[in-house]
Amino acid sequence: MATYFYMRISTQEDREMQKYSRQEHCIKQYANENKIPYDEHYIYKEDISGKNFTERKEWIKLERVLHSGDTVVFKDISRFTREAQNGYDKYMDLMRQNIHLVFLDNPTVCTDYIKQLLDAAEKQTLIAKISLENTVKLLLFVELDRAEQERLTLNKRIKDGMAASSKKPGRKTGQLDKMTPELSHDLIAYSKDRSIRQIELMRKHNISRNTLKKYVHYILAQNEKND
Repeated sequence: MATYFYMRISTQEDREMQKYSRQEHCIKQYANENKIPYDEHYIYKEDISGKNFTERKEWIKLERVLHSGDTVVFKDISRFTREAQNGYDKYMDLMRQNIHLVFLDNPTVCTDYIKQLLDAAEKQTLIAKISLENTVKLLLFVELDRAEQERLTLNKRIKDGMAASSKKPGRKTGQLDKMTPELSHDLIAYSKDRSIRQIELMRKHNISRNTLKKYVHYILAQNEKND
C-alpha cells in the first residue's frame, strides 16, 4: 500500500505568485507528521483546469499506478476536481476500488469518514439507511459544488476587474502602471548586464514574468529612441 500526493493549480490562477507552494507546504507537513515517504516517485503535479479528469495527464498517470489500499492526499477537494457530478462519480468509483482519498482541508469528505457513515447506514432500517445514504451524497455534492461556485466567482471577479480597469478615466493603451523610478533604473541595468537574473527583479518588484518582459521591451525601445 502506497501513499501518493497530488497537486494542481488552475490555469485561472497566478502561476508566478502561487505555484504549488501552499499545497506543498501542507502536504509535506502531513507526510512528516505521519512518517510517510515524500519523494518524486509519489508526487504528481500539474497546471491545468479541474473541469474534468480526461485532459489531466498527471492525474491519468496517477490513476494507472493506483492499487487497492493505496492513498491519495490532496490539500483540498478542489484540487481533486471542481465538477460536482463528474467529481462525485469519480469519487465513488475510487472508493469502490478501495482507494483512500485524503483532503487535508476537508476532513468530512475523506473516504475513510464517508465509509464509516455508509457502513453505519447498512446496519439501519431501510428508511434510515436510505436517509443516511442520501445525507452522505448531499454532503459530497455540497463540497464539490462549493468548489465549482468558488471557481465561477473567481472568474467573475477577474472579468469584472478587467472591465473596471479598462474603463478608468485617463488610462492610456500600453500604460505601465507598475513602473517606478527604481524599477526603471533596475531595468536599464538589466538591459546592459544580463547576469542580473529575471527572477530577482520579479521578486524585488513583485511583478510577473510577462510584465517584466513588457517593461524590458519598453525600456529598450526608449533607449533606441534616445540613441
